[in-house]
Amino acid sequence: MILLLLGLALWSAAHLMPRLAPGLHDRLGRAARPVVAVGVLLGLWLMIRGYSGWDAAWHWSPPAWTRHLNNLMVLVAVYLYAASGMKTRVAVALRHPQLLGVTLWAAAHLLVNGHWAALVLFGGLGVWAVVEMAVLNARAPAPETPPPAPMGREIGAVAGAVVVFILIGLVHGWVGANPFGAMS
Repeated sequence: MILLLLGLALWSAAHLMPRLAPGLHDRLGRAARPVVAVGVLLGLWLMIRGYSGWDAAWHWSPPAWTRHLNNLMVLVAVYLYAASGMKTRVAVALRHPQLLGVTLWAAAHLLVNGHWAALVLFGGLGVWAVVEMAVLNARAPAPETPPPAPMGREIGAVAGAVVVFILIGLVHGWVGANPFGAMS
């Protein structure tokens, strides 16, 4: 549990440093990027080690249907990430599509994981994403809305999200639980 909590703290601190400690970020200059990257990667490694090493008790047993809702929510989260990078209409309409995607991804994983390690990991990442959005909103005014993207970008974001979602699901099944259920 300690590794998981340390990982969450390091992940959050590394992501929030540019906004909560702008003086330090400015003093570091070009060195800030590798410092943040190392903090994020080390935090991620600690979270993985802490999650996999925690023999956590179950606090509830999720119903079977939650797996389907989880997959739909994760697909939408992956789409939000793709839409953000491609500046689609959805990305333009939402202020923080990537962080909203992380929040949706975390909530989806809370639906299907009924043990304490999942509550700490996915709940912690969901809280971090919400805090990050609040800090960003408090620090910067709403940006000017750019013109909507062409329909080709919309289609590309949807198609890319479906492909990436399938790949994530396959890799997830190789290293952990199969999100698509038993495949024979």
